[in-house]
Amino acid sequence: MEQNNFTLILLILFLIFLANCSATYQKGIASWYGKEWHGKRVASGEVYDMRSMTAAHKTLPFGAIVKVKDLDSGREVVVRINNRGPFIKGRVIDLSYGAAQKLGILEKGITPCEITVLKRPDK
Repeated sequence: MEQNNFTLILLILFLIFLANCSATYQKGIASWYGKEWHGKRVASGEVYDMRSMTAAHKTLPFGAIVKVKDLDSGREVVVRINNRGPFIKGRVIDLSYGAAQKLGILEKGITPCEITVLKRPDK
């Protein structure tokens, strides 16, 4: 019986460890949006600032901090989720103009990416 309890405790600790590790959350296409939304309210209720380091995601909670890696160039940016979208098949994140500029994708518009959740908001 003691062996089973010990195994169960180890399994629980391992699962807690995994839940707190940064891991690739998603791969897909990153796009960006800018002037057409600048100054307007987004899904979180915030006013969109196209120069901010923010992004839209379909399911991640508002306030989540994620790293977006451009799989073509290897460049990375860290953004805060404050909006919902994108709503085009295959796209997984819609970056603010500022984030897209820092990532270097303004001209090409989209890029294959990998999203890693760095921090989920406190409840």
